[in-house]
Amino acid sequence: MSSFNPLTLILNQNKLEGPNYVDWKKNLDIVLTAKGYKFVITEEFPEKPDEDATDDQVKAYDKWVKTYEMVRYYILASMANVLQHQHKSMGCAYDMLESLKEMFGEQNRAAKQTAIGPCSEDDGSFDELEVLGAVIDKESQVEMVLQTLPDSFQQFYLNNNMNKMNLSLVKLLNVLQAVESIIKQQAPVVTLNFEKA
Repeated sequence: MSSFNPLTLILNQNKLEGPNYVDWKKNLDIVLTAKGYKFVITEEFPEKPDEDATDDQVKAYDKWVKTYEMVRYYILASMANVLQHQHKSMGCAYDMLESLKEMFGEQNRAAKQTAIGPCSEDDGSFDELEVLGAVIDKESQVEMVLQTLPDSFQQFYLNNNMNKMNLSLVKLLNVLQAVESIIKQQAPVVTLNFEKA
């Protein structure tokens, strides 16, 4: 009798097929983090212990190798059959991930451009950029949001700069929601008359 594992279900239901690389990578990161396996793709492979290594060192190395193999299998199992066939001969999980990143790199650059557009924490754009390898500090995130504001927020942008408001991203988004509701209330009502010719 097989046991139900919601983590592997995530990968099974969202197999990598190419265009869904960003979502697949997010899901893979979630599963590997939850399982406690993500360290093997972010850290260097340890050197094999010497003959005079302690039992603890040998056990730690063996655990690392076993975890690395599990990550490799998770990656392979979460790919479409064609991609699986292309990558199964790669012994290294890191090399697989780099190969996939290279294969879908063009779409990732386009995805970065799209995500940088109207960025906000609410729509997940910053998370998407992080998955694509971008590191964006909090101040830059705030500035990106400010730069993408529509013209109707011009007065807010001016006030923000003149008063040197130093808002966190969350506070900025809350203030922007309040400003948006004020702008909507102040917007003049426009009526259009259409006459048939």
